[in-house]
Amino acid sequence: MTAFRPAYPLLTERLELRPHRMSDLDDLLAFHSLPDVVRYTPWPVRDREQTREALERKLPQGELSGDGEWLVLAIELRETGTVIGEILLKWASEANRQGEIGYALHPAYQGKGLAAEAAREILRVGFEELGLHRIVAILDDRNTASARLAERLGMRREAHHLDAFFKDDWANAYVYALLEDEWRAVTS
Repeated sequence: MTAFRPAYPLLTERLELRPHRMSDLDDLLAFHSLPDVVRYTPWPVRDREQTREALERKLPQGELSGDGEWLVLAIELRETGTVIGEILLKWASEANRQGEIGYALHPAYQGKGLAAEAAREILRVGFEELGLHRIVAILDDRNTASARLAERLGMRREAHHLDAFFKDDWANAYVYALLEDEWRAVTS
């Protein structure tokens, strides 16, 4: 298996997607510490020390070397240099060309199309650079903002899992998916 590392930085109109740096700590803490942000993420509300520990684990996640690994990138607002969120791409299976996306964004930057801008770029990386055939997004069915984003990205809801276990509790989950040929049709 060959390691995969995009040519950083990944630039969009307003954003830079890049591997994390230790200097991102304060920006990450600003949204990792908010219950409204983390209620639908796999991690709990974090204090400064927990955020620092999580950031240290993210530092090498700017490249993929095998199935099951996540590319975890900072979403930096180019205008200010502030890290406003994170975008993730999982290399679920090299052989089957499967992937998964995830994202979290500071509430002060929501509702401006920034999450969609970051997600479109990470989908492009997944399909055009990593060669994935199918990318899914799995989300809590109460997370209506993420469901709307998935639909804006051209993803279709394929499943509604009842009583999926998440964060030590039972929760329902939607599975959205996008195929490579659908991506090409949306972007052409």
